[in-house]
Amino acid sequence: GRIHMKFLIILIALFFVIFLLEKLLGIKREKISETPGKNMERWGRAIILAVFLAAYVFALINGTDIILKWWWPLFCIALFGFQALLEWKYLKKSKQYIATLIGSAVIISAYLAVTQFYS
Repeated sequence: GRIHMKFLIILIALFFVIFLLEKLLGIKREKISETPGKNMERWGRAIILAVFLAAYVFALINGTDIILKWWWPLFCIALFGFQALLEWKYLKKSKQYIATLIGSAVIISAYLAVTQFYS
């Protein structure tokens, strides 16, 4: 219970920081689905999900704790990294990728800090 509450508070603070960051940098949210990158986004997310689901099932079957421990952080890094790459390529003028990179770094760092501190 306490871990989840602290992580929730961190996430709420993070969304506030990202909101301020976007306002300060003049970042306007746009959608990749409204660009030529629409299909690449769909296929990329599907491939990332398939790979990580396969790794998760493999870890459950074989009892590989190290994969289970690092599954969420690595999954988030892959997804956020892919998202930032597509934003940089297809929405370069919006600078949206900067907020995605900073936000994902903070989310992953907060997750790791909370899970390492309480494990």
